[in-house]
Amino acid sequence: MLIAMAGLPGAGKSTLAEVVGARRNTTVLSVDQIETAILKAGISAGQPTGLAAYLVAGTLAESVLMHDRDIIIDAVNAVDPAREQWVNLAERTGSGVRFIEVVCSDREMHKQRLIERAAKRELSGALVRNAVEHNLDEYAAWTGTSGAVARITLDSAGAIGVNVERAIAFLDA
Repeated sequence: MLIAMAGLPGAGKSTLAEVVGARRNTTVLSVDQIETAILKAGISAGQPTGLAAYLVAGTLAESVLMHDRDIIIDAVNAVDPAREQWVNLAERTGSGVRFIEVVCSDREMHKQRLIERAAKRELSGALVRNAVEHNLDEYAAWTGTSGAVARITLDSAGAIGVNVERAIAFLDA
């Protein structure tokens, strides 16, 4: 099964993806980490590094799915084309697909997580904040094929243990 975690950076989806992945013994691929590596390689931030990261994640995920293994994709998935990529990949590989959307209703907590994320990934705080503001403006409603896929929305301002249990119950249903 392909499990696509969606939500803005700092919403807590990365931590949730890691814990769910560990509990389910499932590989987790982070589009943000792939993009960070692309930037560290010297590719200009003015290039479509986000698109490149999604394509790399899709290629790696396809390899995992073709070996009948589950995979979690940790990505913003702000727009239909990003979400449709995972739906199409699941169809090509004969895998199921589920979306877990993670939001953070506590703005101060979200801001603190962004600061921590920037430090952990050696990113400029301004770059992270700008990306989030851009994604907030760009975050589209769930429509099209991806809008018809089973999805749960979790608020990471709540207890992670509760969110992990809800995510696992959703995936096992």
